[in-house]
Amino acid sequence: MASTSSQYHKLDLVSHLFCTVSLIPISFCTMKWSPQDAMKAYLHTLQLSKIQYGQDCTLGTTKLIQPQCMEFLSALAAGNQAKVMVQVLSNEGVNPLTIALAVAAKHCGGRFICFLDQQQDIEDCTAQLSCYDLEDVVEFMHGNPCEVIIQLKNIDFAVIDCKFKDHLRLFQIIDVNPRGSIAVVTNLVRKGNGAGFGEVVREKRGVECVTLSIGEGMELTRIGVTCNHENKRFYVTSEN
Repeated sequence: MASTSSQYHKLDLVSHLFCTVSLIPISFCTMKWSPQDAMKAYLHTLQLSKIQYGQDCTLGTTKLIQPQCMEFLSALAAGNQAKVMVQVLSNEGVNPLTIALAVAAKHCGGRFICFLDQQQDIEDCTAQLSCYDLEDVVEFMHGNPCEVIIQLKNIDFAVIDCKFKDHLRLFQIIDVNPRGSIAVVTNLVRKGNGAGFGEVVREKRGVECVTLSIGEGMELTRIGVTCNHENKRFYVTSEN
């Protein structure tokens, strides 16, 4: 009976995730979605959030997708089979989104590169991830992200902290996968030069995007190429 109850609880969690994902319009030429990887990443991150916050996170609590949106973003990255993921931090080390993307990378076999401020020690950050058995799936780097990230092509999932002083330049030079990618910006302030990622991407010809606010100071932009209605596809991968 306990096993059956646990299975139903997992199905409820995944159903909640898919309902959330369905709010993001899909009109891009080629996309793959793996419900298995999404579910595994979602439940894995959910379990880690219980450990991190020392409490039981359920559907009825705001911790599920607020304030870090950890479970949702981890499942979104893993479900979309992201092969190249990047995170650009400002002056902080490992944060909940780092853990979320590391979990996604572990389940979908993607490469995850995290750019740290020079003041952050790579060994300390690796040690923090070792508590979650995730130290082997993250590549920590020092240096100017603008100089390194330009060498990466077809990035599938990016998280950029707007406290990073050159974040607007990053928006312009980052090479996202035009056939289906996701960018999340954090600490976005809508004043002065607080332009969102989607506003920059929309200036590129042949690319369409949808931007949603998913928390205070946080936006998610889904990017894809414009295509004819006859050629639109949404592929779902499944295993028996």
